[in-house]
Parts: sequence; C-alpha cells; structure tokens
Amino acid sequence: MTVNLEVADGVGTIRLDRPPMNALDIATQDRLRELAQEATDRDDVRAVVLYGGEKVFAAGADIKEMQVMDHVAMVERSRALQDSFTAVARIPKPVVAAVTGYALGGGCELALCADYRIAADNAKLGQPEILLGLIPGAGGTQRLSRLVGPSKAKDLIFTGRMVKADEALTLGLVDRVVPAVEVYEQAHAWAAKLAQGPAVALRAAKEAIDQGLEADIDTGLALERTWFSALFATADRETGMRSFVEEGPGKAKFA
Repeated sequence: MTVNLEVADGVGTIRLDRPPMNALDIATQDRLRELAQEATDRDDVRAVVLYGGEKVFAAGADIKEMQVMDHVAMVERSRALQDSFTAVARIPKPVVAAVTGYALGGGCELALCADYRIAADNAKLGQPEILLGLIPGAGGTQRLSRLVGPSKAKDLIFTGRMVKADEALTLGLVDRVVPAVEVYEQAHAWAAKLAQGPAVALRAAKEAIDQGLEADIDTGLALERTWFSALFATADRETGMRSFVEEGPGKAKFA
C-alpha cells in the first residue's frame, strides 16, 4: 500500500509510503481518501498525524502520470483529486502534519489540510505548479490563501518558489519548526495530548472554526452557539466541570 494507517494510544498515523519521494499518484490519492474516512469512523482514533517518513513528506503529484492526461481526462479526475484532500481536511478530529524534507505541490496541499503543521528545520514547502503551466489543483489556491492571506499566497503560487522552514514559519505556513529528528515525536505528542481530551468538544471546536471561516460572522456565531449549547448534554462537559470545581483547572480525565 502507498499509504497506511497505524493506530496506537488513540493516535492514528496516516503514513505515506511511496518511495523515494512519496509522489501522489492516483492510487495514493484514492488511498488517502479511504484512510481519512477510516480515521473518521474509528472510535480508537481520537487524533491524527500526517507523516511521510524521515526524509520527505511528499514531493507533489506524479508528473509522468499527469503528462499523458488530456483535458477530458483531467476534468473527470480533478473532482476525485480534490475529494481525497477534502476527506483529510474534514476528519472531525485534531490533525497535525509532521513535515520533513520536501512538501511541494500536492504535498504542500496535503499539509494544508491539517489543523497544525510541525516542520523539520530542513523542510522546503511550495506550490510550484505554475512552473508546469498549471495552478494548484488539490485545494492550494483556496486553503493557502485562507491560511496565510491572499497576497502571500499569490506570491508563492505566482512564482512557484520554495520556502525554507524558517520563512514558512514567518509566513504562517507552518506553526512550529524543530530539528528533523524530532518532527514525528513532537507531532505525535501534540496529537496524543489532544487524544486524551473531550472528543465531542474538540470536534465541535474544529467544525465551528472551519465552517465559521466560510460564513459571515452572524452565521458563524449561530454555529458556535448551537455547538456550545449542545455540549451541555455530554458526559465530558459534566466530567470537566465537576473536576474543575473539585480539583481545579486542567485535571479532568475524559473517557
């Protein structure tokens, strides 16, 4: 398999495994969608790490595969391509990308699907599709501009340039830069901590933020209000408030 899901202690690691560069061919894209749905459905997965291995996250699409596709073929394929990445973005649990080496094109777009990105100090990210006479097609024009702002996104997409980890951090493209040997460990630790949190409240927070960003402020506030009220019907809310009153903040243990 070109992508695998490994689960331990509440954390599911979606691991790209298509050496040498984890090129995202059609089979890999489809497998990503399948595993994103599995991670969504499995109760023993409470948080997710996206990982490409120690050397590279993903260096983009399989260009040789794409080269032989004409307009009609890509019209038929482009929705499935986007759907694979959207399935990752819509995992209703905390998702962190552990970015090592290259995260280019589709690789960068996959990292954009995470809620949080931890990059190696040797990582290089970018959207080089313009250099092929194309634009990003797996969500890059939309997710990148929402993350870093339109002018910074346009600079990266118009020029196709790669940015090193330190610039990616300054741009807001990644959230933390660590030594390469620590990337997966720190990403797993971030996920493991949240895997012990209140699952329904975390899902509510993710949905309220993500869907609220696509709506006007009044609609977003209504969504927040609905989820906030609904959480008062959960056992986790009872556990959290009881623990706060009896033991102080931050000591609740959620099921």
